[in-house]
Amino acid sequence: MQDDLPKTAANHVALSPVSFLPRAAHVWGKRIAIIHGARRITYAQFLERSRRLASALRQAGIAPGDVVAALLPNIPEMLEAHNAVPMAHAVLCPINTRLDAPTVRFILGHSGAKILLLDREFTALVSTALEGAENSPRVIIIDDPEGPGGAAIEATPYEDFIAGGDPGYSVAPPADEWAAISLSYTSGTTGDPKGVVVHHRGAYLNACGNALSFGLNAQSVYLWTLPMFHCNGWTYTWAVTLQGGTHICLRRVEPTRIFALIAEHRVTHLCAAPVVLTMLIHAPEDQRRSFAHRVGIATGGAAPPSPVIAAMEDLGFDVTHLYGLTECYGPSLLCAWQPGLHDLPLPEKAAFMARQGVALPTLEEATVINTETGAAVPADGATIGEIAIRGNTVMKGYLRNPRANEAVFVDGWFRTGDLGVLHPDGYIEVKDRAKDIVISGGENISSLEVEETLYRHPDVMEAAVVAHPDEKWGEVPHAFITLKPGAAGNRDAILAFCRANLAGFKVPRHITFGPLPKTATGKIQKFELRARVRGG
Repeated sequence: MQDDLPKTAANHVALSPVSFLPRAAHVWGKRIAIIHGARRITYAQFLERSRRLASALRQAGIAPGDVVAALLPNIPEMLEAHNAVPMAHAVLCPINTRLDAPTVRFILGHSGAKILLLDREFTALVSTALEGAENSPRVIIIDDPEGPGGAAIEATPYEDFIAGGDPGYSVAPPADEWAAISLSYTSGTTGDPKGVVVHHRGAYLNACGNALSFGLNAQSVYLWTLPMFHCNGWTYTWAVTLQGGTHICLRRVEPTRIFALIAEHRVTHLCAAPVVLTMLIHAPEDQRRSFAHRVGIATGGAAPPSPVIAAMEDLGFDVTHLYGLTECYGPSLLCAWQPGLHDLPLPEKAAFMARQGVALPTLEEATVINTETGAAVPADGATIGEIAIRGNTVMKGYLRNPRANEAVFVDGWFRTGDLGVLHPDGYIEVKDRAKDIVISGGENISSLEVEETLYRHPDVMEAAVVAHPDEKWGEVPHAFITLKPGAAGNRDAILAFCRANLAGFKVPRHITFGPLPKTATGKIQKFELRARVRGG
């Protein structure tokens, strides 16, 4: 067929999540969109405030493609920024609130941010970061009634800034959906962090994929236990709004507050790093609140061990396991549920949930490839290769870092750096980061397998395993363990448990007890543990 039919304004519109909020305000204008402490913001008000902010940014000289940084916790203004900055066709740069001043300084400089939206709590951090800087962004300060306050800083009050904005500001997607919408910096384990650039099309699609996969709808009440600065809150900043759900803001992750908000507002969904699951499970009884309904909780990172799954189910949570990276807008795989799994014994159900699963509906393809040849590995659940993905929800690339881009974009795939296997049913299971495999006497040991065993010991609350240099074997497993409150920590008993559940060469040769270092999003910092065992 000869197809010379043209694209027109009637049949082609660039995909962008800026369309979600106007629709939500049209359909559910009087519905509460955001709850934060005593504050209640309807969808109509949410749209008006976002329009004012977008207009104010343009009046302040922000042009399409300019960067607006945000150093904010999970507060309404962060949700407004996720809508208003793209409405202004600018690029949002969410900054991790737990970074140190030199890293914040690098991000502000490398991104070229012209405006910084800043919560008062972090003024001292930013003042230190900007000392002696040649080009400092204009600071717009937010005084959150739920926040602790902070030092004085030369800045424009946020409410004054948006008051001058136009409440009728015209909202339209950019002409090119490939235009950048956000710039997120990965936590650099070595050297400076890399700036991940993502586009409007990918943000739109990943938000749709999350809403569909996690079952969001207009009755959903979403609790913000996941930082919004992390991959734009895994794009749930847009996904919840797409479906007209209610955002419950939370400045700090505290079990007492989480349980109270779930019970008070009948929360239906939340996302969290594995550490949050651990916090909820081990919260003292006087910090807990019972609730009659079930709550869906999506978690990334290492697969939840079976005792964690059982404990969360007992508390009233249904766990969904996800996999993703900053480079793919957050979640790209999920362990899609299969009929009959609810009826399986817990060990079998946990074994299934250990898989990272299959591609979200909006990701084109995910597979496991041979790291040397690039060919797909056999779907035997045993052959280890590198997880590779491709599709519209993969980043544009790293900002001003061609060498890093060449390393990850290979033969039409994005190479994740994660090692896994492909099961006969097509489900992917992560086995390790490439650098986290322990090679002992020529044998590959999955640190995740050893950690899964340690988590089953009744005294172990958290565990991480890294390679320890060994004169005879090259490397041996070194386990770092955080014990449950009140546990004695009997090293011999833990080793005996491992010997009863693992092949001999996989049993840790070294054990260290104590708290584990974590990132701002709750991921265990294995690079720090590796430095410890090497005396770094």
